[in-house]
Amino acid sequence: MSAHRTLRALIASGKDEAVAIAGHDAPPLTYAALRALVDGAVAKLNELGVGRGDRIAIVLPNGPEMAAAFLSVAAAATAAPLNPAYRQDEFEFYLGDLNAKALILEAGSESPALDAAQKLGVGLISLMPEPHAGAGAFRLFGDAGHAAARPGPAEAHDVALILHTSGTTSRPKIVPLTGANIGASADNIASSLELSDRDRALNVMPLFHIHGLIAGLAAPLSRGGAVFCTPGFNALKFFAEMEAARPTWYTAVPTMHQAILTRAGRNSDIIARHPLRFVRASSASLPPKVIGELEAAFHAPVIEAYGMTEAAHQMACNPLNGVRKPGSVGLAAGPEIAVMDEAGGLLGRGEIGEVVIRGDNVTLGYDNHPKANAEAFVNGWFRTGDQGVIDAEGYLTLTGRLKEIIIRGGEKISPREVDEALMDHPAVLQAVTFAIPHPMLGEDVAAAVVLREGVAATEQELGGFLSERLAAFKTPRKILFLAEIPKGATGKLQRIGLAQKLGLG
Repeated sequence: MSAHRTLRALIASGKDEAVAIAGHDAPPLTYAALRALVDGAVAKLNELGVGRGDRIAIVLPNGPEMAAAFLSVAAAATAAPLNPAYRQDEFEFYLGDLNAKALILEAGSESPALDAAQKLGVGLISLMPEPHAGAGAFRLFGDAGHAAARPGPAEAHDVALILHTSGTTSRPKIVPLTGANIGASADNIASSLELSDRDRALNVMPLFHIHGLIAGLAAPLSRGGAVFCTPGFNALKFFAEMEAARPTWYTAVPTMHQAILTRAGRNSDIIARHPLRFVRASSASLPPKVIGELEAAFHAPVIEAYGMTEAAHQMACNPLNGVRKPGSVGLAAGPEIAVMDEAGGLLGRGEIGEVVIRGDNVTLGYDNHPKANAEAFVNGWFRTGDQGVIDAEGYLTLTGRLKEIIIRGGEKISPREVDEALMDHPAVLQAVTFAIPHPMLGEDVAAAVVLREGVAATEQELGGFLSERLAAFKTPRKILFLAEIPKGATGKLQRIGLAQKLGLG
């Protein structure tokens, strides 16, 4: 069981004088200052009528204040970070669906969340950054309401964080995560990566996303390490951020790693000055070819992990010191992992089925959604919706999302297999395979491709290349060349709905 069973306990072990949070244009915030900030914010939120179990939406730009605000709110109540790029109607949906008691915005913000909150009668709490007091330092102010019904610091079983699922195929579901869930996951990640107080993370992930909040922020803080918070991911600024942060590691999604790779060659001097202990990849599969290129560029191992919101992020991870299997997401790294058939029976090694998990980091169930919970939980196991296989050594390889498997005239095709075959072509920088409608077969295979700079290729050439590597029924009937593949808010490629977005649906 994790020792870090509340957000306040999670930041308790860092040495007083050690750097906890760093960023641009402010002196670093020490652990002593962070703990004082969090304790002060808990008291202030209580004074404003906010206490344990109250849901507080946070709409702040990426950076140190967002990191510190999340830790503070989750130590007092239930934090609900939202994407600052949402439109007003999206804020109205999320604030209403969350039944938010209050919204935290930066003082003077003109976010459409303000109008959404006023329309719904959600209280407003303003956050005033105080960079002179350290990166992430702030003051909260607002109209005091009734006294908090449940004041004081949050406890292990209290819900510390709620996030919505991506909702690509249905209405987004609310995932509640307790302090104990978050503490367990932070410990799992820190153990996998052998993090210590000597480590310094460069956080480029959004802090409204589980990957950024748990792997990029909570895990390093749980070991007394430092986190350098950027304003968000920008491939053009990544190496300048690396120079400023002097990190020992960073974590990102595959599309970010691929964008970083395109600029790594011309920044080899910065890489040499600030050698990384490792690079972490998660939230989607990283093609083995990209893993090799990243390791060559950074002269450091690439650790591919597997995560999802319902598991407070991490489920499996390739070992840092041990056999790393490119193309696999590694060994169980926290929760138990198994593979299940459609009837709910567990399968043996080498058999393909649905990946299922159980453990201290796994949500106890979706909020107010009995139908989804009945479908998601079977005999104490949570069904991830991913298809995969566990090999003889216990390494898990994902073969695709069950909802993304393309069924062409009864033949099942894993889009990831086609992606990886395309990525083997020297001209291809990025590839995403997806289903398009077919009048006779139900679905057919299509792919969108981004070519490397200054390199040409034709649809016919790529088709011929694939025909030597894939069965005929798996070869895309259509290959589109794009300058950029549409991505979700967290930088993830989204197969579902891509045909419609590209006018092929």
